This record gives sequence, C-alpha cells and structure tokens, in this order.
Amino acid sequence: MTKIHEMLNEQFNFEIESAYLYKAMETYVDQKGMKGFAHFFNVQAQEEMFHAQKFYDFMMSIDASPKYTGIPEPQAEFGNFKDTFAAALEHEKEVTRRIKEIYKAAVAEEDLDTPEFLHWFLDEQREEEETFRDIVERLERIGENWGGLYIFDGQLAQRPAQG
Repeated sequence: MTKIHEMLNEQFNFEIESAYLYKAMETYVDQKGMKGFAHFFNVQAQEEMFHAQKFYDFMMSIDASPKYTGIPEPQAEFGNFKDTFAAALEHEKEVTRRIKEIYKAAVAEEDLDTPEFLHWFLDEQREEEETFRDIVERLERIGENWGGLYIFDGQLAQRPAQG
C-alpha cells in the first residue's frame, strides 16, 4: 500500500468514525427531547457514510482495496446544545485538515487522480464548516432560552434526508 493509499484508507475509516460520532450526538440530543436536533445529526451521520462510500469507490477504482479498522467509542456527553454543535464544528475542521493533508501529499507525489477526486470533498467541507458555524452562532444567540431552542429544533427537523 502506498503512502497515498494509506492516507485514503485512514480517511475512509475516519468518515465511518464521523458517522459514529454523529450517531452519538443524535442520541445525546434525542435523550433531551430535541427531535429536530436529533434528525439533523442523523442526516449528518448518513452523509458521512455517503462520504465513506465515495472513498471506498475511489479506492477500488485505483486498485487500493479499503481496509476496515476499529472505531473508537465516541463520547456520550456533549454539554449544552451549543457545545454539542461546537464539538461537531471542531470535528469537521479536523476532517478538512485531514483531506487537505491527503491532497498535499498526492500533489507532492505527482498523483493526479487523488487531488481531482478530493476537489469535491474540499467544496463539501467548506459547506459543512459554514453550516456548523451558522448553527453555533444561532445557538449562542438563543442561549438557554427554551422557546428559541424549540423553534430552532423545529427548523433543523426540516433538513432533507441524505439520498
């Protein structure tokens, strides 16, 4: 397995780990009665599995069979709702950092296929970070006001499902 293939495989597994984290966040907010927030994280987990599938398909197309690794147990407590979404934003920043590292390594090795493949992910990560930044900002403004939280919960419940 080449260095780039190893990095792609790590990211493939990290996308699955991301889905696992978002499922834990879904459970956390659902236990607090926030069905819209839970729906948002469920859709986010679906997106991460879609991303993992894209890595899987790309790796198979370049004859670099994915290898599954263990998934660390995610935390179960995330603090208040703003803290939960802020943790998700930090996670997305880590995803972005990792994808950029793969991109840079592929360019350095004159691998033309991988950077082309990763362009979609760079665009996607800009969107992901913007979405979470906007949610964190709204939750900062709402604070712990349950009226505002319930309204926002209803808005996040409208997020279209993946697919």
